[in-house]
Amino acid sequence: MRNLVLVLGDQLDRRSAAFDGFDPAQDAAWMAEAPHESTALRSSLPRIALFLACMRHFRDALHVEGLRVEYHPRGSGPLVERLGADLARLRPQTVVLMEPGDWGLREALRRTVRGSGVALIEREDRHFLCSHDGFAAHARGRKQLRMEFFYREMRRKHGVLLDADGGPEGGEWNYDAENRKSFGRDGPGALGLAAPVAFPPDALTQAVLEEVAAACPDHPGSIADFDWPVTRAQALQALADFIDHRLAAFGDWQDAMWSGEPWLFHSRLSAALNLKLLDPREVIGAAEAAYRAGRAPLAAVEGFVRQILGWREYVRGIYWLQMPDYIDRNTLGATEPLPALYWTGDTDMACLRDAVRQTLRYGYAHHIQRLMVTGLFALLVGVDPREVHRWYLAVYVDAHEWVELPNTLGMSQYADGGVMASKPYIASGRYIARMGNHCTGCRYDPALSTGAKACPFTTLYWDFLLRHEARLAANPRMGMQVRNLGRLDAETRAAIRQQAGALRTALRGP
Repeated sequence: MRNLVLVLGDQLDRRSAAFDGFDPAQDAAWMAEAPHESTALRSSLPRIALFLACMRHFRDALHVEGLRVEYHPRGSGPLVERLGADLARLRPQTVVLMEPGDWGLREALRRTVRGSGVALIEREDRHFLCSHDGFAAHARGRKQLRMEFFYREMRRKHGVLLDADGGPEGGEWNYDAENRKSFGRDGPGALGLAAPVAFPPDALTQAVLEEVAAACPDHPGSIADFDWPVTRAQALQALADFIDHRLAAFGDWQDAMWSGEPWLFHSRLSAALNLKLLDPREVIGAAEAAYRAGRAPLAAVEGFVRQILGWREYVRGIYWLQMPDYIDRNTLGATEPLPALYWTGDTDMACLRDAVRQTLRYGYAHHIQRLMVTGLFALLVGVDPREVHRWYLAVYVDAHEWVELPNTLGMSQYADGGVMASKPYIASGRYIARMGNHCTGCRYDPALSTGAKACPFTTLYWDFLLRHEARLAANPRMGMQVRNLGRLDAETRAAIRQQAGALRTALRGP
């Protein structure tokens, strides 16, 4: 064997650099399912099922092409042990590895291959539009990193949404201010909301679902509603469905929430992107083409493009720039355990119940549910950020450490002290009331911070400001919120602290 080409579970792209120069007569692809890793993390059922279904479909597609695939299905032992055994058995001249998305896995694979005495070739992952070196060059010499400046560089570099003079289309780089609408009393149904295209499990996927259900009976989540795209053809169909039916309304309503509506106008494409079933260039290109054809407004398209060309590339850059110590950051000194409700959804807070139960049912929640409901509550409670990280990585089908860790530890929990975001993203229950309908009928009043009907989000919001007042006062973006503390008298402050303490005690359980 000349080359043994490693294909990790999130590298399911036949056009990737890993396959450059692949000769079926001399080379083989190597794939291994990793039940040990998913068990150690206690991943949710939909997350495990999606990985396995996509991997097996990709394996079969390689077989159809006539490629040799050394494939390890579910079994005992870590991935690196199986690789080490195969290197001793197959004795390839070279192992070809496209850079993994996980720092720890990259280091383990390097040790395993080099320890076997086999040559190792690492190739850059050209799926992304910004290399590690490119991001390091952007960061060099800057006192603070901010996504907006990086995003503008990327727009210019890749010629996305630019006018004839090379400036931003429409005269502005960012239309975020236009994309913060709520649905109002009539809800999303009045806007012609249509369910996204679904992908009923084929025979292979159905076999995966049955296997996962039998092998992981104590794992969280459900696979009863599993309908994610598991092949490139299906991912392309999902992309077309979003462009045709939801992109035009995505901008206005991307921050809105509504009880019982998990998808709204969101794309459902992040999992397919992160597994490499879709290339970000084709996703960005399809969105821009819709704008150029008059099928979607600029604000909607720019907002969607910013998530992919801006945030997605930015968080990857932060991850590789800051690892390996990034995962241990805990600037706010948060030490509370993750409340049990995150694994069950058993809470009388309507917004949190809806977001968690939706997450467990589908392996999905949109970005505002993650940032301003599940993430916000953990931040206000003061949960250890590593516990929050492990939960997000375990439950969401699109979660991979390179994208999830900066979004959770940095953006959501502010545990990195401002590397990822310029301020803690905190709000009271009033924000949730403004952006959705969950507070209607909830037993709690988002306007109250103390008393039996006080919204825990509001109580903990004021308690967070009180606990971190000195630190936040030094942040220019937090000035208004900190100044609002001035209208709280000593008695009110004491009552808030007492009620917040009682909430934390109750959340810890017996």
